[in-house]
Amino acid sequence: MTLGWGGIIRLCLVNAAIGGLAALPVNLFNRLMTVELALPALLPGLLVALHYAVQITRPVWGHRSDARGGRTPFILGGLACVGLGLIATAWGIAYAPSTGIALIVWTLAYMAIGFGIGAAGTSFLALLATAAPDQHKGAAATIAWLTLIAGAIIASIGTGIALKPYSPDRLMMVVPVVAAIALAVAFVATWRVEQTLGAVPQPDEPALGPALRATWADPAARAFTGFVFLSIFAFYLSELILEPFAGHIHGLTPDASTKLSGGKDGAALTGMIAAGILSTFGFGSLRGWAVIGCVISAIGLVGLGAGAALVPFTVVLGFGNGLFVVGAIGSMMRLAAERKGATGTRMGVFGAAQAIAAGLAGLVATGTLDLARLAFSDSAAYGLVFGLEAILFLAAALVALRLLKPAPILQPGE
Repeated sequence: MTLGWGGIIRLCLVNAAIGGLAALPVNLFNRLMTVELALPALLPGLLVALHYAVQITRPVWGHRSDARGGRTPFILGGLACVGLGLIATAWGIAYAPSTGIALIVWTLAYMAIGFGIGAAGTSFLALLATAAPDQHKGAAATIAWLTLIAGAIIASIGTGIALKPYSPDRLMMVVPVVAAIALAVAFVATWRVEQTLGAVPQPDEPALGPALRATWADPAARAFTGFVFLSIFAFYLSELILEPFAGHIHGLTPDASTKLSGGKDGAALTGMIAAGILSTFGFGSLRGWAVIGCVISAIGLVGLGAGAALVPFTVVLGFGNGLFVVGAIGSMMRLAAERKGATGTRMGVFGAAQAIAAGLAGLVATGTLDLARLAFSDSAAYGLVFGLEAILFLAAALVALRLLKPAPILQPGE
């Protein structure tokens, strides 16, 4: 049994809760550590990388949700874990008696945040993969991504308003409230959903090791894992260097470069909506939109690296990113749901590849740029990074094209 549009939208509120909580470590806590506490900017960067690193445990959570026969406890438990991690981080910022104690608290807290996001995110996508009808998976992926972004925006703005005027005591009042609201939203979103869908099929492999080996033995799952890693790595490579590029090479002021990023995000949203609608009405396949998105993104990057007009090629990059996101996530849900009893495990493997790629991308992009600027001009250094990103997108498209090949039709007697 599957859900209708109302049920899918309600379920995707889980992603809004995840996005809202995940935004605080990247935005608010990053700012408080580097400005109010005057700590090196590298510190929150390493903590964010740590929270991505522990998400390599996503296959564990996915398989446990398969074996336990339900996703909802892992969604709610994961979000509760994230909330506790956020509260602990806020305490370390507000009241830790020394930097050493704060570092210990933050390290443990960011690990909890990573574990919680891994458990909740993997279980949510596994549940959505089985809840959305096959022809609606593209639109479901669009709704999931849009609610993730909306949750991050609402939480960031709401928390910012609630923290005025800032004080440590106010921080310790606001963060628990945000965590509680997110958990309540997720509770409403998942209420009786699994009773409607029916029991989760029991896994063929009740132990994690054999389940992972069975997933990796599937050529389609293995190839798609490679596609996820390559494409997500490429997707995040330009995140940290686009605005510096606009300033260094094109002379844009901070407010103008921020507007440029907003234009890119707006183009990405347009691409997401287009891919979701078109795939729902049978125009193109999900993996086809992923391939097209990768190619269009590469075109935008080549244009930026070659010194072409900034705004048009930034919009091209954003639009390609949007097509890719919906095609990739929709394909991920479809491929995960193909194997009854292994949806969570497969989603966990794909999610682990995604987390590792996202964590590495920022470090590789900024490190490569710094080294390239020592040897080349600024324009050549940025061109090198954008060129590398374009190559990775094209490689990801080639991997996805392999997945698009139809299975061979066996003749009688073969």
